[in-house]
Amino acid sequence: MGNNKMSEPQKAQGHQGATGLGVDQQKKQGVMPVLQYVWRLFWRDKPGLLGLIMVLILVFCAVGAPWITAYDPVKPNLRDAKKPPVWMENGIKGHLLGTDNLGRDLFTRIIYGSRVSLTVGFLGVLMACSAGMAIGMAAGYFGGRIDALIMGLVNMILALPYLVFVVFIAAILGRSLLNVILIFGLTDIPIFVRIARGEVLRMREAGFIESAQSVGASTFRILSTHVLPNLIGPLITLATFEMSAMIFYEAGLGFLGLSVPPNVPSWGNMLAVGRQYLTIYPWFATFPGLAIVFAGIGMNLLGDWLRDALDPRLRRMKR
Repeated sequence: MGNNKMSEPQKAQGHQGATGLGVDQQKKQGVMPVLQYVWRLFWRDKPGLLGLIMVLILVFCAVGAPWITAYDPVKPNLRDAKKPPVWMENGIKGHLLGTDNLGRDLFTRIIYGSRVSLTVGFLGVLMACSAGMAIGMAAGYFGGRIDALIMGLVNMILALPYLVFVVFIAAILGRSLLNVILIFGLTDIPIFVRIARGEVLRMREAGFIESAQSVGASTFRILSTHVLPNLIGPLITLATFEMSAMIFYEAGLGFLGLSVPPNVPSWGNMLAVGRQYLTIYPWFATFPGLAIVFAGIGMNLLGDWLRDALDPRLRRMKR
């Protein structure tokens, strides 16, 4: 009897090792086991780890900008204007990436520009995801006329050319960081509504929803306890990709002169200035453009990892 009792955990452990389900079914008690679990997922997906590192670098630059560089991002210094990067001929020490047409340090302006991009991306996605999730849950769960009305509005908005729509609104509201956040947050809601609605439609007829309804659970309890946790994964993945898109679109608005005011350092504003000197002083636009590409690649790599990590089926296929 004692030998049989001792062998049952070993058999269960051997069965998990044979099927490859041990990582997914391990107990997560405390913070450290969870962190170790997440680290193993990252270690198995090197591009995802690279994306996380790139995003963390962006966050570090945005938060620690005053400690990374000592220059003022907006104060001009005409004596050092239009200096090339330090490794080029006539480059001056102390200005790693050179200076712009007003003598402002480009490295400093790129570092401070990350604040605008991450603020617009994070707050815009937070607004769109929160509102889109609530509206999509209502449309998918209740159905009927509510669903028809909501999806009619969503399809009408999605039928509009997105960039033209955003530029039109930005031209009306004027240049302001708050306006840019509101524009992207509001215009991105339909995308989250469609994803949330589709997931809720899939879950509405599932057994665990029918069981909750059969025992008399309220609609709020069903949505908050059973539906919402299953929406977190797909919406977080979508939010990562949309944050990358918002960074690109904000730079595009800045390039057109419709984003933040000219005195605010942003990558789009720097591209707009660099366009005028592209053939003479190419570093004005090159380095802000590379910063935008860096942010986009990091966000997309992290989004790919989140998509795989939050879907157990994809995670097991990659083993």
